[in-house]
Amino acid sequence: MRVLLLEQIHPDAVEVLQSAGFEVVSADRAYDEDELIAAIGDVNLLGIRSKTHVTDKVLAAAPNLIAIGAFCIGTNQIDLLSATAHGVTVFNAPFSNTRSVVELAIAELISLTRRLSEKNTLMHAGVWDKSADGAHEVRGRTLGIVGYGNIGTQLSVLAENLGMRVLFYDATDKLALGNARRAASLKELLHDSDVVTLHVDGRPENKNIFGEAEFAAMREGSIFLNLSRGFVVDYAALRRHVETGHIVGAAVDVFPVEPKGRGDEFVSELRGLPNVILTPHIGGSTEEAQQDIGQFVANKFRDFVVEGSTALSVNLPGLDLPRREGSLRLVHLHRNVPGVLARINGLLADNHVNVEAQLLGTRGEVGYVVTDSAGGVTQQIVDEIRAMPETIKLRVVF
Repeated sequence: MRVLLLEQIHPDAVEVLQSAGFEVVSADRAYDEDELIAAIGDVNLLGIRSKTHVTDKVLAAAPNLIAIGAFCIGTNQIDLLSATAHGVTVFNAPFSNTRSVVELAIAELISLTRRLSEKNTLMHAGVWDKSADGAHEVRGRTLGIVGYGNIGTQLSVLAENLGMRVLFYDATDKLALGNARRAASLKELLHDSDVVTLHVDGRPENKNIFGEAEFAAMREGSIFLNLSRGFVVDYAALRRHVETGHIVGAAVDVFPVEPKGRGDEFVSELRGLPNVILTPHIGGSTEEAQQDIGQFVANKFRDFVVEGSTALSVNLPGLDLPRREGSLRLVHLHRNVPGVLARINGLLADNHVNVEAQLLGTRGEVGYVVTDSAGGVTQQIVDEIRAMPETIKLRVVF
């Protein structure tokens, strides 16, 4: 197995993959589309973070690719529909950096509530301003969380431990943790919160969900945080509300357009505002999170290659069938139409192949079946299954 890892993926990932016998090539930066097309022809496993985009053109140039690992939470940089059509399984790390993002949010909301960023700027300019004006404790204040998923819920718990009241709003029904209360509407949350923080996912319908109307609806003197996705916020509107004093502070970690490499110029409407904390998409960039992510996704790669396991896959049915020692395993990805499993089993039965274990799962337009046998599977059988019109990809795992 040939593996290409981009964007400074943690060395633990390399260790896991090399210990499994895979050949690993690493690069510290993102590849653009042309570079990736030139490099991916003989690659079986591709590991990226957020800046390398895997397009349909890239996937069309990757006949040997079987899996992509997003060593991060988001997968909007990958054309998932095209990946599925090409029989490429996609994995990510949905939980590994949750704590790191939450801790950054806590640090920023305390810093902004105490106006630490402004005091720091003044001190570096030689100005001593020992004043309590506008500085508050977070205890007793209300935190409004938009998006109550893995990050939002953990932030909710920690904020309560700091003595904050917590409101949350989510497009789907979510169970409130602790004393958190679900807001009946986004408008209610904005009206009642001293701090508003976004933790929504990268689905296209979330584009520009937070703009002029939402900032205007926020409480006078409130604070705004976005550590989710850059394209969900109108930052020009945020600047206007910061400049008028309606919003007294903001912290932003994600941007609609981000530089590709370290040292490249960062351009944003928010530069130059003393009460705005800008960080270079580092919500999950702690050594602990990157180590956990590296190990998690690398282990997913190994289990997929060795076992055919798709547990927690982003785009395929999640199957994990325990392997029987000495068995031969057929891993079959196919279009989800009636009769495929019956035809596979009929073909095996006609050739006197006994099925020892089998598991089928479907997800949308695709089905995934794992079949174990003690022997008798010939190249002719493999070729016949591969030639079925419904077959997207077939692998034989010994």
